[in-house]
Amino acid sequence: MQTLQQKASEWSGVKQEDAFAIDQVNLFDKLGLQPFINLSTDFYTRVYEDQEEWFRSIFADSKKEDAIQNQYEFFVQRMGGPPLYSQRKGHPALIGRHRPFPVTHKAAERWLHHMQQALDNATDIDQESKTRMLNFFRHTAYFLVAGNDLKNESQGPPPCKHGDSKPAAD
Repeated sequence: MQTLQQKASEWSGVKQEDAFAIDQVNLFDKLGLQPFINLSTDFYTRVYEDQEEWFRSIFADSKKEDAIQNQYEFFVQRMGGPPLYSQRKGHPALIGRHRPFPVTHKAAERWLHHMQQALDNATDIDQESKTRMLNFFRHTAYFLVAGNDLKNESQGPPPCKHGDSKPAAD
């Protein structure tokens, strides 16, 4: 049986080592806070204005400002910055926090479409960082799809590497 990480790699087309290349460079130290805020703001503006009602409906019970804050705080924490998300909300537990939502292949691709556009629009993030981030986002989106499949099989999720704020020390 494949692990969630293996399924994420297969479905996303991103190898785990490429997905976790974000751990090789502290992107928070490199970029600072504002690019993460800008990226999340641009992303959620696109999401909340999406032409597809089925996709917008996934976010209907969330305030845009809260979604933006949750996302940029998670990105900051996961990409080497202070644990803003965990300090405010507890462990990210991505699969558990996304459990109420229909995280399907179609939804992952729509999410990634908006994230790709937001990254393309980001003038305050260099190309190498964008590539690292997109590989992580693509892999993580499909990690959540695999978690959704597991939910549908009525099993509990395994521990989540994506929640670590920094890579484990050797």
